[in-house]
This record gives sequence, C-alpha cells and structure tokens, in this order.
Amino acid sequence: MKVIMSDQRLLELFLNDIGTAQQLLAVLEQEFSALSARELTQLQELLTHKQPLLRMLESHATERSKLLLQSHFSADPEGLQQFAATSKLNSELLSSSTQLSQLIEQCQDANLRNGRLIRSNQTSVSSMLNIIRGNDAPKLYDKTGSASSSNKQRPFSQA
Repeated sequence: MKVIMSDQRLLELFLNDIGTAQQLLAVLEQEFSALSARELTQLQELLTHKQPLLRMLESHATERSKLLLQSHFSADPEGLQQFAATSKLNSELLSSSTQLSQLIEQCQDANLRNGRLIRSNQTSVSSMLNIIRGNDAPKLYDKTGSASSSNKQRPFSQA
C-alpha cells in the first residue's frame, strides 16, 4: 500500500513540476525580451515571479528524493526506473520524468543565454561609463599626427 501512495505522490509532483517548469520557461523568455530592451521595471517584476517557481521546483525535487529513499531506491534516474518497475504507474512516471528533465534543460539553456546577455550589457555599460569618466577616452591625434595622451580623469559634470 505504501508503494501505491508513493507512486501516486511522485506522479503528482512530476505533473506539478512540469507545469511549474513551463511557467519558468515562459518567464525566462520574457526576461530575455526585457533584457534585450533593458526594461528594468519589467525585469524586477519577472524576478518576483521567477523566485517562487525556483523554490517550488527545488522543494518538489527534495520531496521526490525522500520518497524514493523511503521506498529503498536511490534518488537518481536509475532509482526512479527501478521504482517505476514496481509501480502500476510505470509509463506515466517515466514519461513525466523525461518531460520534466527536458523542460529543466530548456530552462537551464534559457538561463545561460540570459546570463550571457546580462554580462554583455554589463560590459557595454561599463565601457560607456569609462568613456564618460575619461578612463577610456578614444585616442585622439595632436597637430603633429601622433597619438595624444589624455589620461586625466574627468568628473561627470564635465563629460
């Protein structure tokens, strides 16, 4: 009877997490658009939606691991396959696990892409600030045709 309760709960957790991962993927796509447009207000709103989704996925992953361990199976894909082999919900458990894994991978890829865009934007903004401050002034030529060295830092008020 305990295996039946565990397999139903595992399936329920997988199905809930599939929905959560789909929501997270949608938020990550919106985040990419907001990052591209540099809409900070929208980014802040998306962050407030993203954090609870991540916490829920983490919480459910922990609960799935505990259920497998309580049923004397390892908390990894092999343990899930062995557990599913003892369950009447075998195919549903395995297919939902595969679907969740694919969605999580898509979320990770989208998150990496967004991270690259953030780093690119940080570099761009940093470069602009250096030019405004006079740290990274473009090289100018003096009247003799040689590169002038203007290495003095200007305050923002003079930029």
